[in-house]
Amino acid sequence: METLVFRFENGTRKLAGAAQLVGVVSSGNLEVLVNQTDLQSACEIEINTAAIGFASIWEAVMKDFHARWQLADVRIAINDMGATPAVVSLRLDQAIESSLEASLEAKK
Repeated sequence: METLVFRFENGTRKLAGAAQLVGVVSSGNLEVLVNQTDLQSACEIEINTAAIGFASIWEAVMKDFHARWQLADVRIAINDMGATPAVVSLRLDQAIESSLEASLEAKK
């Protein structure tokens, strides 16, 4: 297993509501857990992956994700079992969209 950690400063979009978990840890897939926490407008992403040696690809996918969402005060944990970059992006977007939907439901 390899653990990678990325931190992106100066995010502008905060999430509200409970933690969100999407996906499942299985071959070719991953799970994503999103938590709101005080990180002084930063977003931290920790990845635990069985696919060792792909740090540069993970970094590119995480930079693209951060550019899309600009998250602030969010911690994301990813448990990966060899998902492709497209699946990673899909699961990350799914987790954030679930968080946004949950916060809208809470306001009703």
